[in-house]
Amino acid sequence: MFGFLKKDAAAAPAAKPSWAERLKAGLAKTREALNTPLSELFSRAKIDEALLEELEATLLMADCGIEATAWLLDELKARVKKEKLDSPAALRAALIELLTELLQPLEAPLDVAAHTPFIIMIAGVNGAGKTTSIGKLAWRFRQEGKRVLLAAGDTFRAAAREQLAEWGRRNEVDVISQEGGDPAAVVFDAISAAKARGCHVVLADTAGRLPTQLHLMEEIAKVRRVIQKAEPSAPHEVLLVLDANIGQNAIAQVKAFDKAIGVTGLIITKLDGTAKGGVLAAIARQCPKPVRFIGVGEGLDDLQPFRAREFVAAMLGA
Repeated sequence: MFGFLKKDAAAAPAAKPSWAERLKAGLAKTREALNTPLSELFSRAKIDEALLEELEATLLMADCGIEATAWLLDELKARVKKEKLDSPAALRAALIELLTELLQPLEAPLDVAAHTPFIIMIAGVNGAGKTTSIGKLAWRFRQEGKRVLLAAGDTFRAAAREQLAEWGRRNEVDVISQEGGDPAAVVFDAISAAKARGCHVVLADTAGRLPTQLHLMEEIAKVRRVIQKAEPSAPHEVLLVLDANIGQNAIAQVKAFDKAIGVTGLIITKLDGTAKGGVLAAIARQCPKPVRFIGVGEGLDDLQPFRAREFVAAMLGA
């Protein structure tokens, strides 16, 4: 008699995993790269020089970088001596604590309330995920009730304008673009339009470029100067999008783009496709910039603010 109830119950979609669960799943490759050797190391009977040397190699393999790895090892050795740690389990707990301490300064959520419109310039190399990140950010700000405008400043890549237009359609936000126009002019027009329309946030896309392409780095520096002409207090945020798969190359990218346009924050994408999640530790030691967002999937809400403690927990299975 009530068979239809069973049918409806069976057809009900499963609840979507929480962000913590998705982050843990997204960092599975990094966690496996770390935990497979770490579980063997931390199952040993004692802490000795051989264990610490192998721990060093493991951290380097996860792309933590030489400076961050050296800092972690020095701090661990100091704690072993000071706190008289005598078990690998205690060493693991200390490593988790120190890694969290190292990454904590990178945790700085983006606040767009300080200016209206709040103008965000977004840069990165080709394939890093700039345009997709813009679409996800637009969705996020729309969920917060903000009026968003997109500037199609990537006039170089053939499909970039169309891709951004599609994100605009999906998020029900306006897109300012010109066919084959000057990128600086597009962004200038977008800022003027945002002021006229009472927009809260402007997301300005720029063409992907390598730091070695000096003429293109000068072009993006020009875009920044034009933004300042359109609004003297802007850009209010300069986000560099980094593909986590590039590992240590991220350091060179941060330094080069920072020199050209003054990077104020990072978006780390594609953490679910790499075992190099330790690169955040390298960034923390060598070129610390706030990590505004991290991405671990294709979903609109798979780009979330970076939180050091939950990141370490997901990376080490803590």
